[in-house]
Amino acid sequence: MNKSIDEACINTLRFLAVDAVERAGSGHPGMPMGDAAIAYVLWTRFLRHNPRNPRWLGRDRFILSAGHGSMLLYSLLHLTGYNLSLEELKNFRQWGSRTPGHPEYDPDIGIEATTGPLGQGFAMGVGMAMAQKYLAHRYNKPGYPLFDYTIYAITSDGDIMEGISNEAASIAGHLKLGNIVYLYSDNRITIEGSTDLTFTEDVAGRFTSLKWHVQKVDGNDLSAIERAIRIAGEEKEKPSIIIARTRIGYGSPNKEGTAKVHGAPLGEEETRLTKKRLNWPLDPPFYIPDEALRVFRKALERGEDLEKHWLDMFDGYSKEYSHLAEEIRALERREYRTDWLKDIPAFSSDSGPMATRSASGRVLNSVAEKTYFLLGGSADLAPSNNTYLDGYGDFSPDSPGRNIHYGVREHAMGAIMNGLALSMLVPFGGTFLIFSDYMRPAIRLSALMGLHVVYVFTHDSIGLGEDGPTHQPVEQLAGLRAIPNLTVIRPCDANETAQAWKIALLRRDGPVAIVLTRQKVPIIDRKKYAPAEGLVQGAYILADPDDGRPDIIIIATGSEVHIALEVYEELKKHGIKARVVSMPSWEIFEEQDHAYREEVLPSSVEARIAIEAGSSIGWHKYVGTKGEVIGIDRFGASAPYKVLFEKYGLTKENILSRIFALLKR
Repeated sequence: MNKSIDEACINTLRFLAVDAVERAGSGHPGMPMGDAAIAYVLWTRFLRHNPRNPRWLGRDRFILSAGHGSMLLYSLLHLTGYNLSLEELKNFRQWGSRTPGHPEYDPDIGIEATTGPLGQGFAMGVGMAMAQKYLAHRYNKPGYPLFDYTIYAITSDGDIMEGISNEAASIAGHLKLGNIVYLYSDNRITIEGSTDLTFTEDVAGRFTSLKWHVQKVDGNDLSAIERAIRIAGEEKEKPSIIIARTRIGYGSPNKEGTAKVHGAPLGEEETRLTKKRLNWPLDPPFYIPDEALRVFRKALERGEDLEKHWLDMFDGYSKEYSHLAEEIRALERREYRTDWLKDIPAFSSDSGPMATRSASGRVLNSVAEKTYFLLGGSADLAPSNNTYLDGYGDFSPDSPGRNIHYGVREHAMGAIMNGLALSMLVPFGGTFLIFSDYMRPAIRLSALMGLHVVYVFTHDSIGLGEDGPTHQPVEQLAGLRAIPNLTVIRPCDANETAQAWKIALLRRDGPVAIVLTRQKVPIIDRKKYAPAEGLVQGAYILADPDDGRPDIIIIATGSEVHIALEVYEELKKHGIKARVVSMPSWEIFEEQDHAYREEVLPSSVEARIAIEAGSSIGWHKYVGTKGEVIGIDRFGASAPYKVLFEKYGLTKENILSRIFALLKR
């Protein structure tokens, strides 16, 4: 090692961060200053990547889980030669820049995941590690270790405190994910002050008990850091965590080791004193010594050599295993085969009622053979969610099958699914709709990154019955619909469920939540009513008057569509012309052009009523000021579901009464 060159490189990382935060007038300089040494060793001596091709399949993955230290990542990307200019660093936190306050998924410049909410990056890395194991199991052959990469991350005290990290660490240890190497920056400072205020546990002991390989180092001892990373890389049976004792705000005479440097600029005078203390030029800001840049830019030549070796290996692999090579390229392009479409089952109304969760399970298993890119499971509820793929094995330490047992870990499941989706796969995960709340931060990040993730939420209403209000979702549908770029689908019967899965597997620019019943519901006679394919437009006319425009429009989703049809048939007897609109997905309906939306919900018909066993929030957009919503704006109760539907007014009789009153206005 050349100590002077090493110091120049490390200080370059520190002061690019200091200057960027200073110019922006906001940000987190302390973590990049304290973690520069561990990041420098990792990126220049271990990380296998090619800055000229950030999407190279054989690369190691690096996640800055402590996303508030984003300037450390941006500096590393610029210095090693990614397409991230110095001007972008100078525009840190500004409108339109590629350097926002927290890293946002941008694979073209090497940002592997959106991070910032602490613990999410830690758990996404576990998903990436699981994906590597799955891809290696399916595609690696003797002499062709195509998928042999490592998942690296820098995590913080805050990451380790968050409960999601413990959930994810637990499953990672159980699965023996030896392809994980995390550097934990143990600077012992949070926004409020010393971690001693709230965090005095034995972290090393905790991770040891979770079956991780644990080491401790001085976060500024380059030789010790290098040795620890090397040892961690040799450990194949356990995920590794290196606890690096760092100093937040390293070099700042008055703020080092204090909360003052966590989330605010150093200030002009403290910046000057820090540069003086570390023998750094006061001007110009954003100074990069030539000798430091040369060290970092070695990543370009090294990366090209690494990728060339991999491509040569892949060329030989393609000759021996052409079918598998074609699959890999399809995964890379996200051009998944679609021959599974013809395997989607059709359900007959003659077969009797069926819970949509059961129909979902049948669809999943029908398409499983040809959807090699699809894997998933449940947070310990697979028999109830119907999310098990029969005959495709369990994801275990020895055999990464397609069925993942997440245990009772909904939050980690959500983030792990994001990690899987960031690794070319399409994950699905099931739990009760009520527990989507445990997953919400991960769902939000999935939508923010535009990931192809499928959520299977069953037990969708008070219809689950006797389990009572703790398990009966009320506000969850409204809450999920409020998340931008999340498509929510609540099918009314088995055939709409089949169509929901078709959309979920074909819709690749954002996550989809399929919301399903526990209770059995009739399979609609599609010879009498409109075909379920109408779901692809979000909402469609299910039943209409025989002639003339309708007097009233009844809109419903899920199990309530069947009540709407009962009401429709009764209104016919009274000479009232009704239209029933099944609206399983608001989001897809809003994507349709104005003409279609006007066709389904003509503005000339102001008498409208919406029926849904959930919060009424949002429905007035579709019923207007003269319409009504029959929903549930209070908590549920414990009783058989038919009793609950009666008590909460979700009956043909109550709805008819409300319609008669509405038409008399």
